[in-house]
Amino acid sequence: MGDANVTASNWRNVETGRIGMFAKGPYTGRLAAIVQIIDHKRVLVEGPSETASAKVPRHAAPLSSISLTSIVIPLPLAIGHTGLKKVWEKEDVEGKFNNSAYAKNKARFARRKQLSDFERFKVMVLRKQARFEVKKSMTGKA
Repeated sequence: MGDANVTASNWRNVETGRIGMFAKGPYTGRLAAIVQIIDHKRVLVEGPSETASAKVPRHAAPLSSISLTSIVIPLPLAIGHTGLKKVWEKEDVEGKFNNSAYAKNKARFARRKQLSDFERFKVMVLRKQARFEVKKSMTGKA
């Protein structure tokens, strides 16, 4: 019998310093760093954001309500609020997240959701025109 090696993808590991976004609960859509791992289902998180509407107080949160990102910041064990805030600002966590493809997609969907009926019609017409130009260039007919 051979040995079986089971490995998980490395960028999704739960670890201290991993940045996550709340997918549900009272802090939906806010970023927080994993400060400490409590057990296999809960972690201690805190999000020391600059804006008051994006702050997440330090509390125990279930992993089922957090969507982990690929952003990891170096955190020592048992870091306090002020230390975490300094590392958060130094690493520019919110800037990195806002430049990620996930955040850009989320912003695009939010913008599309706010469009009026006439604006959606204009988007449809522009997309049809762009599709026509692409087809015309692919066929070679001018």
